[in-house]
Amino acid sequence: MAKGERRVLLVLGDYVEDYEAMVPFQALQAYGVSVDAVCPGKKAGDICRTAIHQLSPAHQTYSESRGHNFALNATFDDIEFNKYDGLIIPGGRAPEYLALDASVLELVRKFSDSGKPIASICHGQLVLAAAGLVKGRKCTAFPAVRPVLVAAGAYWVEPETMLACVVDGNIITGATYEGHPEFIRLFVKALGGNITGSDRRILFLCGDFMEDYEVIVPFQSLQALGCHVDAVCPKKKAGEICATAVHDFEGDQTYSEKPGHNFTLTADFEALDVSSYDALVIPGGRAPEYLALDEKVIALVKQIVEARKPIASICHGQQILAAAGVLQGKKCTAYPAVKLNVVLSGATWLEPDPIDRCFTDGNLVTGAAWPGHPEFISQLMTLLDIRVSF
Repeated sequence: MAKGERRVLLVLGDYVEDYEAMVPFQALQAYGVSVDAVCPGKKAGDICRTAIHQLSPAHQTYSESRGHNFALNATFDDIEFNKYDGLIIPGGRAPEYLALDASVLELVRKFSDSGKPIASICHGQLVLAAAGLVKGRKCTAFPAVRPVLVAAGAYWVEPETMLACVVDGNIITGATYEGHPEFIRLFVKALGGNITGSDRRILFLCGDFMEDYEVIVPFQSLQALGCHVDAVCPKKKAGEICATAVHDFEGDQTYSEKPGHNFTLTADFEALDVSSYDALVIPGGRAPEYLALDEKVIALVKQIVEARKPIASICHGQQILAAAGVLQGKKCTAYPAVKLNVVLSGATWLEPDPIDRCFTDGNLVTGAAWPGHPEFISQLMTLLDIRVSF
């Protein structure tokens, strides 16, 4: 492995938690880390089905619904352990059966014996317990995993909130995806990473039925870098919820839609001091269709543009930029169905081929869809002079 290069392994299974698979997968790639996602019994190009797990005050435990389909990019049987610098084990229901797989346990023990960083979250710690790695180690997890960890000899650390993370030697454990920013930051540190330029304030423009990945992945990726990130929605306040949508391709002529996670806003739209932010991010999904009709949203976008601050917009988010009249003379891409909006607004259309292509024109970063998040986030980091070095 050449100096400055890092490669990590992400071990998945069917019904892994959706966020807990995709957020670290794409965040680390945005930081320049190579990530191979594998699953026992599957090959590169196969999919793992994911689960959306969500806590609600109305229920005594989390609910589950179908998430995105996760496309693996490597083959489990081809793993060469020595090529990797670290291991990530997401949660969800997959760890229940991965903890019974001898090949998975052998792999995890190799990482442990070598002293390489292992980051495990939520129910992922079931795999650590089955591999015999938690005895005498401090760790946390989703609370329901406590009996197994205690029985395996761990020093249980009760998560005061679902953001909790614990480090003991080379093992990093987290309670749930709510703690991803610290979880990912600790893993980057364990890989020898150094983050600079993170004193940035970034605003996300949200709305009901924005695409689930397109808000959470850049939001938590930027938080993990140490940025102050706020999310607002017209007519909503801090602490209120935006519903999200899972947009995925499942063999139909266009994307399917399923309910996504609930996303919690962090600031009040009406009380915003837009001038205090260094950049604006606009997720896609269906929210931009109605946000583009809101005069206060249009005014906010124009204020950011006039201040010459970066805007990163993805998928259908460019509908808002088109409505604001700020694409004239720009070169940009978007989800292909938004091409008409882009062209009629006076922009030069850049074909997203493949769909993960992203482009920067001046202070504008545009992407076509969530598969392009690594490039999308990386290009915004460049405009904000945020760097991760190894």
